[in-house]
Amino acid sequence: MGIFSRAESKQTKPSVLAQYAPQNLNDPYTYSYFTSIDRSQALGIPAVVRSRNLITGTIAAMPLELYRKSTGEELGKPVWLDQPCFNQPRSVTIAYTVDNLLFFGVSYWRVTERYQEDGRPARFEWLAHHRVTPQYNKDATEIESYLVDGNPVSNENMVTFQGLSDGILTMGGRVLQAALDLEKASAIAASTPMPSGYIKNTGADLDPKEVQGLLSQWKQARSNRSTAYLTSTLEYNTASFSPKDMMYNEAKQDYATQIARLCNVDAFYLSADANNSMTYSNLLDSRKQFVSLTLQPFISAIEDRLSMNDVTANGNEL
Repeated sequence: MGIFSRAESKQTKPSVLAQYAPQNLNDPYTYSYFTSIDRSQALGIPAVVRSRNLITGTIAAMPLELYRKSTGEELGKPVWLDQPCFNQPRSVTIAYTVDNLLFFGVSYWRVTERYQEDGRPARFEWLAHHRVTPQYNKDATEIESYLVDGNPVSNENMVTFQGLSDGILTMGGRVLQAALDLEKASAIAASTPMPSGYIKNTGADLDPKEVQGLLSQWKQARSNRSTAYLTSTLEYNTASFSPKDMMYNEAKQDYATQIARLCNVDAFYLSADANNSMTYSNLLDSRKQFVSLTLQPFISAIEDRLSMNDVTANGNEL
């Protein structure tokens, strides 16, 4: 028995180097924790929703494949390539990974299972951006660890997808806020049957309670009918421009074009006025351009990160 035990090779515990501490590419605010507008507000802008759905939905439908770098041979896929997260379909995981890259410039997966033979991840959990807080080193140049729901998580149990640019909440906060203000203004105009104004009383002054009652009845009556009746002592004066005079439609088209530029999407995809004359021939070219210029930065960010040594074996790539 002793002879056999001496002849056996010593068992070594599989170990894979964790991802290097992700570098802080700009400053501690790179990952959009302090922005003038948040994601839920930005999704109140139709042009943002359209851009977001175009980008995330198209990439989510693309399959993930494993290849050998040296020969380009397609290899058998590990289970997690078909379903990274145990509790949701692959398309959902990829869509929201791209979503976070679009809005925040970064996305996170947490490792939940590992292969026993080499210690590499076997399953992940997608983490919503608001659940994760990076912990920086003293110079704020690298991320040493994370807090997930307030609990510390080491780098080796996190997969950080860094975008090729800062998120649109950081880069386009002013444009998004202006577009949101425009949506609010047009909503108020739509809920107001007549242009804003004031009622002038040329007779005896009314009690404040009577004034409030008059204004309430005026608003309710205008919601039910457009024709108004005033006594000889009351006069209605318009104090603002009508929605048509304010050119809300033209302003919305302009901001749709601005948001298309912000999201790197052709304006005609958002039905914006700019560059919306497309023929069949240049439409096909535009779709190819959409993949190569709009989608490829997100695709590369995901493929390159999952091809790193702590996730995929050396010599292979996604």
